[in-house]
Amino acid sequence: MKEGILFLVEIINNLHDILIVIINDILGLQMTDKDMHFWIMGVIGMATFAAVYMVSKWLAKFPFGLHLIAFLYTLTFMFVLVFAIEIQQAITSRGNMEFVDAIIGLWGYIALFLVYVGIMVFFILVKMMFRNGKKKKDDLDV
Repeated sequence: MKEGILFLVEIINNLHDILIVIINDILGLQMTDKDMHFWIMGVIGMATFAAVYMVSKWLAKFPFGLHLIAFLYTLTFMFVLVFAIEIQQAITSRGNMEFVDAIIGLWGYIALFLVYVGIMVFFILVKMMFRNGKKKKDDLDV
């Protein structure tokens, strides 16, 4: 996993250098590193917000849309958390930084979420059975 992170860091560093050349030398804007971070991260953030907003608006139309949105938001948080923990392990030399550890951690969340889904489905089915049973009893009383 360390090699993968170093590879990504190298790509980002190369993109950073290319952007500096384009922005300062070609476009002549003379931005500082902080200026460039402000604008690039701002644009990335707004593009991500637009995409997330559109997906969330679409998902909200489904009967369990809010659950889907919460699941995806939590999954995103868990991705950041498990990789932050793995990076922290590499920096502090406490434990081994392994990609498999991150994946297993994510599977833990997904497995427990599926247990939650199973419990919710059980309660919904029981509720539907009692509702249907009450309707049939009311029909017989007429």
